[in-house]
Amino acid sequence: MSAEQLRELFPFLRDKNPQVRQIALTNLLGHTPKDSPNRDIFFTDLRGGGLQGKQDNDVIRDLKLLCRDQLATAHDAFRALINLSDNAQVAISLSEPSFLTFIVAYILNAQSILADLASMLLSNLTSSAATCATVLSMKVQIFSYPESPSKYLPVQSRSGTCPAPIPYPEGEPTEVSALPLLIEAFVQGASVDEEDDPGKRLRKGNLNFLSSVFANISIIPSGRMFFLTPGHSDPIASEGNLEYPLSKLLIFTEHKDTIRRGGVASTIKNCAFYTQAHRAMLSPDSVKVTVPPSILEAPGMDLLAYLLLPLAGPEEYDLEEQELLPPSLQFLPETKKREHDPVIRLTHVETLLLLCTTYWAREYLRNHGVYEVIRPLHENEPVDNVSEHIERVVNFLKRDEGSDTKIDDTDNGAKIEAVSDDEDDMIVEV
Repeated sequence: MSAEQLRELFPFLRDKNPQVRQIALTNLLGHTPKDSPNRDIFFTDLRGGGLQGKQDNDVIRDLKLLCRDQLATAHDAFRALINLSDNAQVAISLSEPSFLTFIVAYILNAQSILADLASMLLSNLTSSAATCATVLSMKVQIFSYPESPSKYLPVQSRSGTCPAPIPYPEGEPTEVSALPLLIEAFVQGASVDEEDDPGKRLRKGNLNFLSSVFANISIIPSGRMFFLTPGHSDPIASEGNLEYPLSKLLIFTEHKDTIRRGGVASTIKNCAFYTQAHRAMLSPDSVKVTVPPSILEAPGMDLLAYLLLPLAGPEEYDLEEQELLPPSLQFLPETKKREHDPVIRLTHVETLLLLCTTYWAREYLRNHGVYEVIRPLHENEPVDNVSEHIERVVNFLKRDEGSDTKIDDTDNGAKIEAVSDDEDDMIVEV
């Protein structure tokens, strides 16, 4: 079909007949991926900072509305917007508050059938710092709803693929910060497996792409501080023990899904740029620690075990070396395999390198078996760039400490540039 013929389908996206809407969208979807010859038809009305065309010619607006349609249509609408969201002007349109709130609320609803596609779209949109800031400050309206696995019902999630309960909850909804709820949903989503009995799943989606959302948010300073500031274990009732939001993600460094592992690894690395958090990140959960400027105390995150386990292989250690290692790394089975993705391996090694920028953390790494784990890692590492970063970690751990290096400079990011003399080899937030 020619570009002109495809444009003739646009009005049918607003047709009252659901079958007509679906057929029109099905024919347009194949032209949304990058490098599609007729892809520019979706950008015709885009101007400057937003859409300047008339509403009845606004195909992006129609696609946003179709995300609330019935299953087949909503599925294709989400896919189309995921494909088109690499365009900066489309991303601006999709990041307007009402639609962004719908996406977040939809992901939070445990019954949302297309929550994984919505998570992919949110991942793309949070590549913008402005969108990250919006999500960071976003509040969603919820009803208490004990029948749901999440125990709440997001008001703004209503759509054709997320039916409202009957009877609908009465009373006035309350406003709650969205990001802590997204973390809880992400944790619940890990229980979703293709082989699981659908009737026993806590959620319809696995929400693995939320890990990329967290990684994107942790790039901006305010987002990083969210993960490093204690919050209540129950984000709805604002009660319970205080804990660091980042600590809830650490367990997924060994998850079977590459997207989930990679996003969590990047979130950890981005948080490690804040040197004043190193003590809280490494301390065991038996110790309560603060991360300035907050004065709230919370159990340490005990990060090291989660960081080293993906880097460890089936090697045997002598007794002295075993005693240095975190308990979960002692006596690993012969079947233990290292993280197979070189990008994730590099991310973990870069996190170790960032932790080496404070004296307290260096000493902790030395006394808890880091060298013993990365020595065989280096011997078996096939990727030169990863090997080079491992060598830099070893140089930090094995160097002599003088009076000048034993003084910690804990200003945020102040010592990060000292990690490398090569500007092309700098560690950057991801």
